[in-house]
Order: sequence, then C-alpha cells, then structure tokens
Amino acid sequence: MDLSIIIVNWNVRDLLDACLASVYSSDLDAASYEIIVVDSSSEDGSLDMLREKYPEAVVLPQSENIGFTRGNNIGLAAAQGDYLFLLNPDTEVSRQALAQLLDYMKAHPAVGIVGPQTLNTDRSHQSTRRRFPTLMTGIFESTWLSAWAPASLEVSYRVLESSDNDLIEADWVQGSALMLRRAVYDDIGGLDEGFTMYYEELDYCRRAKSAGWRVVYHGRVKITHHGGKSSEQASALKQIHFHTSKLRYFRKHHGYGAYVVLRALLLFQFGWQLTLEALKAALFHKREMRAERVRSYWRVLRSGLKARL
Repeated sequence: MDLSIIIVNWNVRDLLDACLASVYSSDLDAASYEIIVVDSSSEDGSLDMLREKYPEAVVLPQSENIGFTRGNNIGLAAAQGDYLFLLNPDTEVSRQALAQLLDYMKAHPAVGIVGPQTLNTDRSHQSTRRRFPTLMTGIFESTWLSAWAPASLEVSYRVLESSDNDLIEADWVQGSALMLRRAVYDDIGGLDEGFTMYYEELDYCRRAKSAGWRVVYHGRVKITHHGGKSSEQASALKQIHFHTSKLRYFRKHHGYGAYVVLRALLLFQFGWQLTLEALKAALFHKREMRAERVRSYWRVLRSGLKARL
C-alpha cells in the first residue's frame, strides 16, 4: 500500500465528513491508500457518521479524549502504507494534492517530510513554512510583545523571502497536513507525547533533520485548512497548551537556561496583562470582556506554565 492517511477526530463530525469526502474524491487509486480515523471519544455522532458514510475507513475509537499527539501515534502504529500522511479533520484536499505529494516523495528519496501550501477558508494563504525558532522568536511569538517584534525576525522565522508558491527546503512545516515516508517513522519513531498540543510537528521535523532527512515545503500543492484562523482572544486552555509546549521545546532543544528565561518572561507578561485588564475593568471600560480576560490570564498564571520535561 502506498499511503496511509491518519486523521485524529474529536467532536468535529461535519468537518471530518467534508475532509473524508475530499480525500475519497482525489485522483488516487482507491486500492493504493487507506484512511485511519482515530476518534477521541467524540459525542457528536462522528462514529455513526463514519459507519454510515465511510465504512471502508479504518476507525480506531478511544474511550477518552487522548489528545492530538497520542492520537496520531496510535494511527501511525496501525498504518500499513509506505508513506504516512497526518491530516487534520478540519482540512480539505484538492483533487490532485495527494498524488502530487506522493509523486514528489517517490522522486526525491532524501526528502523525509513534505508539507503543502495551506489556504484559509477564504482562500487566503496560511503561513506553514518555517525556520527553527530562536529564543528571540520564543519571546515574541504569539505573545503580547508580538507587535514589537523586529521585522527581520518575522521574515526569517516565516521564510518570507520566498514566495508562497515556491518549492523550497524548510526547517519544519505545519502538522495540519504533513506527509512523511515510513523510513522516517522507522528511524525516529512517533511524535513526542510530551507535547499535548502545539509544537509537536516542529519537534518531529527537528528530530528528522537531525537524523539526516530533508524537510520540504511544496507550495505548488494546495489544501484548505478551515480551522487555521485564530480567534482574537484565545482561551486560557489554548494559551496554556501553546506556551507549555513552547517551553518544553526550548528546554529540549535549547537547554535549561533558555527554558528558565522564557518561562519567567511569559509569566511576567501574563501578570502584566492581567493587571492592565483589571485596571480597565475598574474604569468601567468593557467590563464583561475585561473580566473574562482577567479570568483567562489568572488561569494561565495559576498553571505556572510548567512544561512537561
């Protein structure tokens, strides 16, 4: 079998339905691939939908929400394909995308991982090619300080000197649609389950490159990622997952000193934000919104942002 497509689902039945419909409408020969859906104890009728509409899919139901990283590892362990494609359930692939990625991998045996260009629902571009982050990147990325980040830092990190449609070597590509060859999985194993959510694909690409594999961004292949747009105000849980994963990454790849410095700065930032929001609420400026933000930031601070080391 050429390809195993692994999808981790949790309560996104309609998006999963659209994703699977797009895969089954692709140009690939049906006998050349399998679809594995790892379901994290969904309660929205996802399993019924899978049984009724996609009986040919391999469904691995779980008794609890096991998280994105562990779910992918369960799918990887069950996969039979020579190539493995991690695909989010809130994506849709174009008719040619899977065949294009597969053909590219077959023609370039030194490439271990490839990722396509990713589009938002409105067809705008979603940045999915990256260089490895520096400590400065960690300080500014997705924090209150991002508006003051040096322009050169953003250009370098997001590889903005290249075109979205280029086919280029990258340090890492986004995990919403990531194809790897089985030899990479055999070489370095699965995703690091210490990353509950976020940074797991960055860590995986870094491990693959350290093992001698190339990572490529294929801008001529396009998929749509409906969940790619972040909300203006992220939930506390997302903030906790994102920043603890960031801290775990820097501890793992940059050392304990970088972890301590970054954690202290992040906690100071959230404390400062909480103080500002509380003052604005006290001045009766959008009190309900400010109060919600105070609760969110307080929850982040209470977590301590203690990374799983």
